[in-house]
Amino acid sequence: MQANVLVEINAKKLDKTFTYHIPNNLVNDVEVGKRVKVPFSNKYLEGFVLDIHDDIKLEYKVKDIESVIDSEPVIIPEMIKLGEFISKNTFSTLISTYQAMLPKALKAKNGCVINEKYETYIKLINKDFVPKTSKSKELIELLKKGEVLKSEALKISSSSINTLKKYNVIEEVKKEVYRLDDEIEKEVPSITLNTEQKNAYEKVIESLNTYKPFLLYGVTGSGKTEVYMHIIDEVIKGGKEVIVLVPEISLTPQMVNLFKKRFGKTVAILHSGLSDGEKYDEIRKIKRKEVSIAIGARSAIFAPFTNLGMIIIDEEHTTTYKQENNPRYSAIDVAIYRGKYHNCPVVLGSATPSIESFTRAKTGEYELLTLKHRVNNNMPHVELVSMKDEMRKNNPVISEKLDEEIKNRLKRHEQIILLLNRRGYSTIISCKECGHVFKCPGCDIPLTYHKNINRLKCHYCNYEMPVFKVCPECKSESLTNFGMGTEKLYEIVTGMYPNAKVVRMDVDTTTKKGSHERIINDFANHKYDILIGTQMIAKGLDFPLVTLVGVINADASLNIPDFRSSERTYELLSQVSGRAGRKDLKGDVVIQGFNIDHYSISIASSHDYEAFYNEEIKIRKTLKYPPFCNLAFLYLKGKDLELLNKEGKNIVNFLKSKLENTVILGPSMANMYKINNIYNVQIIIKYKSLKSIYEYLDYLNKHYLVNNKLSFEIDINPLRM
Repeated sequence: MQANVLVEINAKKLDKTFTYHIPNNLVNDVEVGKRVKVPFSNKYLEGFVLDIHDDIKLEYKVKDIESVIDSEPVIIPEMIKLGEFISKNTFSTLISTYQAMLPKALKAKNGCVINEKYETYIKLINKDFVPKTSKSKELIELLKKGEVLKSEALKISSSSINTLKKYNVIEEVKKEVYRLDDEIEKEVPSITLNTEQKNAYEKVIESLNTYKPFLLYGVTGSGKTEVYMHIIDEVIKGGKEVIVLVPEISLTPQMVNLFKKRFGKTVAILHSGLSDGEKYDEIRKIKRKEVSIAIGARSAIFAPFTNLGMIIIDEEHTTTYKQENNPRYSAIDVAIYRGKYHNCPVVLGSATPSIESFTRAKTGEYELLTLKHRVNNNMPHVELVSMKDEMRKNNPVISEKLDEEIKNRLKRHEQIILLLNRRGYSTIISCKECGHVFKCPGCDIPLTYHKNINRLKCHYCNYEMPVFKVCPECKSESLTNFGMGTEKLYEIVTGMYPNAKVVRMDVDTTTKKGSHERIINDFANHKYDILIGTQMIAKGLDFPLVTLVGVINADASLNIPDFRSSERTYELLSQVSGRAGRKDLKGDVVIQGFNIDHYSISIASSHDYEAFYNEEIKIRKTLKYPPFCNLAFLYLKGKDLELLNKEGKNIVNFLKSKLENTVILGPSMANMYKINNIYNVQIIIKYKSLKSIYEYLDYLNKHYLVNNKLSFEIDINPLRM
């Protein structure tokens, strides 16, 4: 017997299986989906078995499989097919797709071992033994009630334990335990759905056991999560399983707490904030059928359930559902694939659906479900403040209006959220005399000043440098800060409101494990009055005492060179506005900016998504952007810019000679044209269907298979330009 094995090396030229002989002693152990260790060149590698067949004669000598790693397959049959689908449609290597599906403990990676966790218990095996010491007696009396953790028993006496073991009175038993805590008590829900919620719930329930995509469009605070949980309750009562995706790690703690209170220990958690061991445990819970629900960020879409009855993607508009490096898959595309495979509904939920998703709902590709009213019928009041006027009053950061509202909330012991979608202390440091700007030597972009570590950092390659006191160009000491990040805003706010307890939540303050959960829980328990953060605090969070949201520099995202910048601005403002007044207290929102007349900002203030959609869709149609076309970005990366431009022109000429009714733009420098000394040249293709351009992209992908001077990458329908 022979096996086709996909080895762990992620290289285009090795994107194929290799044939190995199955020795007699391993015939019963080798299975499709298991990992095996195989000789490859002059070393041993791990790989996945993708096929087993009878011996066939080959031109080369077939080597033996060295050993089998797994007792059961780590890739289920559905995932084998899914990997092929992703690889083909994203032009990624097959091994990269399988590796993306699995936690580190189950990836094909030689030498990587993640062990199960065990705890030792003490068990009484001779109840008739008469102890001679008081400590031994105390321990035996304790053990008569049941097994005891060794760590607890040691508090009595380690010598007593050793003595009783010697006389075969007790024995130690090792039991496997999971690393994540499941101490949340289950609560019986008493929430009754309102008319809108019930209608959405019933529509989905009617389609159980049938593939059907839904778009649940509900304003912030309309109770989408409660609809999800009512639907899930029906699915798991029917013996099926559910995947729930949330876009940010920061959303996971609140969502997990809600779900564990409702569904108890039947919930697994999957996201990048977990340790390798914790992810391994959660995957094993799923494989062992100990849980019916998996909640997590993008990669949770690969939860290895075999009887899926529902997939839910909350905040479906979020860009984090698209992976930015290979394999560049969309979690929504994967959800649609799995929904079809399991013949189950897929529910996409959002208060601000993506333009593409809302168009699909309007054209009937998705069924549209709407929740137009808040559960408490209390939409927050939004006020726009022009910072042009405030600058004249010498209020460059906090406007008079926002200052007044913050003071009112602090007096009433209510809470405030302040959004500034830029981390760090200041955007750039430059010289007033000669204009020199401190830039990253590898990326050629301005470095961001971080005051807490007193260093300049590049947010793309993580290059750091100390802060100079004099300009390296003209030796002047006239260095000044421009722009502002969350770190500087924190300093300003704590200075203006010295009696307020303020906490900051951004990438820099959430690097430690559990930091997201700690900040969210502390704020929810009113240990802080003001939460300052980036976009990670804008979506999904629910704090009853938050009655004021302030947005600083609301128009900054409009300056990003991306056709979706208006959509991103509207989404961010609508989502963060929705954090105010979610319970009984009235909510207010103050949005500050220099360009508050822009339609994305003015419409966001009136909570009218459809008005924004109607405005935006006209622009998209005129400029032939999605949803009126699809996009493919081709990237050429390397250190020789002249070579990249030359090859880029060759590619454009080739595509123009082959394709009709297709717009081809470039070659041009990408938005981030240089990262870590690597230049990035891009070509943009606007097309109708992937089928019409696939063979030519596939040809180019293979043409640049082996090229030491440049790399070639394809990104289908990127969400970020």
